[in-house]
Amino acid sequence: QVQLVESGGGLVQAGGSLRLSCAASGRTFSSYHMAWFRRAPGKEREFVVSDRWIGGNTYYAASVKGRFTISRDNAKNTVYLQMNSLKPEDTGVYYCAAAPRYSDLQSPSTYNYWGQGTQVTVSS
Repeated sequence: QVQLVESGGGLVQAGGSLRLSCAASGRTFSSYHMAWFRRAPGKEREFVVSDRWIGGNTYYAASVKGRFTISRDNAKNTVYLQMNSLKPEDTGVYYCAAAPRYSDLQSPSTYNYWGQGTQVTVSS
């Protein structure tokens, strides 16, 4: 069982930066595939980035590539999402997710564990 708790959201002006954190419980955190998703108001949940635990493979959605960076600190059981050059369209609730088994890492159905989400609001 893994519990995920996100933090770091807030209100920022366009062009600004935020760093989200996702603290995980559980001793096998380092072997989980991790991802960030987001849900904008009135829209479906959207894939942002995934991090495969072995091989260090990451995959970014085209809309955030070059601006967002995922990283993890296995010693702290924490995964981060550094978000730079934020745009109003980045506004939404951001969720981290964990999957013990490899599958389509862009699909929400792959992930067994989800955090409660943290709100990010980017003003123009």
